[in-house]
Amino acid sequence: MHLENGYHLTYCTNIHPGETWEEVLHNLKTYLPPLKQQLSPQQPFGIGLRLSCQAARELLQEQALPAFAQWLQDQELYVFTLNGFPYGNFHHQEVKDQVHQPDWTTSERLDYTLDLARVLARLLPEGMEGGISTSPLSYKPWLQDQDESKVKAVYTSATENLVQLAADLLQLKKETGKIIHIDLEPEPDGLLENTAEVIDYYQQWLLPLGKERLQTQLGLSRKEAQEALLQHLQICYDVCHFALAYERPAQAFSQLKQAGIRIGKIQLSAALKTTLSQDVETRGEIAETLASLAESTYLHQVVERGEDGRLAHYPDLTFALQHIRKPGAIEWRTHFHVPLFTKQYNQLQSTQEDILEVLELMAQEQITQHLEVETYTWEVLPGELKKDLADSIRRELEWVLTTIKSAADAENGSTQHRRPHRLTPR
Repeated sequence: MHLENGYHLTYCTNIHPGETWEEVLHNLKTYLPPLKQQLSPQQPFGIGLRLSCQAARELLQEQALPAFAQWLQDQELYVFTLNGFPYGNFHHQEVKDQVHQPDWTTSERLDYTLDLARVLARLLPEGMEGGISTSPLSYKPWLQDQDESKVKAVYTSATENLVQLAADLLQLKKETGKIIHIDLEPEPDGLLENTAEVIDYYQQWLLPLGKERLQTQLGLSRKEAQEALLQHLQICYDVCHFALAYERPAQAFSQLKQAGIRIGKIQLSAALKTTLSQDVETRGEIAETLASLAESTYLHQVVERGEDGRLAHYPDLTFALQHIRKPGAIEWRTHFHVPLFTKQYNQLQSTQEDILEVLELMAQEQITQHLEVETYTWEVLPGELKKDLADSIRRELEWVLTTIKSAADAENGSTQHRRPHRLTPR
C-alpha cells in the first residue's frame, strides 16, 4: 500500500506455494482482494510478487500479462517489487543451498531476471520505480576449496552478467520510461553477506569492470556509466540477514550511503536470537527448543557471538546444535524468518529490535521507497505459532503500520520538543 510518507508497503508472496503462473494467480486471487479491503479499502494496495522462472515465462506468453494487468486494475492492486531470489521450487521440498542455483555466474540467472524485469516494466504504475531482489552472487561454501583463480573467475563472470543486466535495464528504461533496479540481497553464507563485503564488491569489482564495459558497449561517459550501475544495481536490505551479521542498521545505512550504494528495498524480517547461559550444562533445554525448529526445507544458518566479540558461523542449525555447549559462546542468532509482532518464543527471542530501529530511522530519512514483509516460514513453524495464513499476513502488516505511525509520531515530537525518543509498538 502507498503510505503518506512516500513508502510502498507490502508482503512477499513467496509465502504461498506455487511454481506455475496458474498456481500463483490462484493464490493472488484468494488472498489479495480480502487483504486489500481490510487494510487499504480506499487506496490501491501493492503486491510483492514472487515468480519462479517457470511462472515468469508463462506470464510473458500470449495474453497472460495483459489479462493480469487488467485484473490488477479492476481490483485496485499494483505490483512494485518482485522477489527474484528463488529460481525454482521454494516449498514442499528440500531447498537448502539450492536456493542459490543457478547463481549469477550463469546465463540462466541473467535470463530469468530479464524476464522478471520485462514483467515488472509492463505492470509498474507510471512514475514509480520498480525493484527485483536477487541472489548475492553465489553461495560462499561452494568456493571454500577452490583456488584463487577459480574464485576470481566466479566474481568476474557474475559481475559481467550483472553489468549486462544493467545495460539491458538502461535500454528498457529508454523503451518504456520505467526505472527498474535489481537489488542484491546479502545473506548468511552468501558471497555477499554483510556491509563490508558489499562495499568491497562494488569498489573492487562492479564499478571498475562495469564502467569500462558500459563505456565501450554503450558509448557512455565514465560518469554516466557509474550512474547507470548505481541506479540499476542496488541492495535489498533484509533486516534478518543483517541482524545475523550483528550489524546495527544505522551503521550499515550510513556506510552504504557514504559509498554511494543505494538501498532498493528493505525486507522486514526477524531472526531468532538466543542468549546462552554461561553454565554450559544448562543449555540442554534451549537445545531442545531449537531442535524443534531444525527442519529439512530451508537453510537455518547460525551465527554465534563469543565473549571476545568474535563471530563463528555454522551452515545450518543441525550442525550448530552439536556445539551448543561451547564455552565462551554467549549468543546465537539463527536464520529463521519468525513473525514480526512478537519478540518472545518460549526460551528464545527475536531480533525485532532491529526492525524497530529501521522503522525509526526511516521516519527520519527516506532510505528507500520499498518495504516488504518477508515472513515465509509459517509452514515450518511449531504448532503453537501457526495461525490462519490470511490472519497472519494481516497481523504482520498491521503491526508494521502501527509501528510506522509510532515512529512518525515520535519523530514529530522529537522535532518539536527536541526530546530523545524510543519507538514502542502498540
